Amino acid sequence: MQLKIPFMAKLKVVTYGHPSLREKGKPVKKIDGFIRKLAEDMIVTMHKEDGIGLAAPQVGKSLNLFVVDISPIEKNAEPMVFINPKILETYGESVYKEGCLSLPGVSEEVKRPSKIRLRYTDLEGQTIEGIAEGILARVIQHEYDHLKGILFVDYLAPEILETNRTVLEKLEEKNRSKKKTTQTASVLV
Repeated sequence: MQLKIPFMAKLKVVTYGHPSLREKGKPVKKIDGFIRKLAEDMIVTMHKEDGIGLAAPQVGKSLNLFVVDISPIEKNAEPMVFINPKILETYGESVYKEGCLSLPGVSEEVKRPSKIRLRYTDLEGQTIEGIAEGILARVIQHEYDHLKGILFVDYLAPEILETNRTVLEKLEEKNRSKKKTTQTASVLV
């Protein structure tokens, strides 16, 4: 898919502890210039951050939209935009090591269905229904979870989560510090 939107920009990826990561996305009601620009900017951001998926909540937007580009793994893949996706069925099971742009420094094995059937709208407003499997199915599920306020660490066993506690606490503290700084600045203005 070749998106042609001028003035592409890299967006800020929010990290663990930021409230937008736990919010449920709202449906996209209209595919307009804002949504097209957001999708393009998300693709640029995902590429610049060396990611293969990015959901709107990860850039502070509580919308049911995510982008995927598995071309670093599957050579013929192209960027895809998923608007208002719904996973209809799941099949099988696989375990794979996942990471997340919003959880830098954390990567762990996560069990997920190996194949999914889903429905979504693309940037042209077309409703698409299909099957995804392998790495594409995994990335779609990971990003879909973001739209529900779920992070991959939510699937980890307590003892595995404990091994990542220090990193997670640092990320949370960083977000608390930013919030306090913002609140102080707004009081001073």
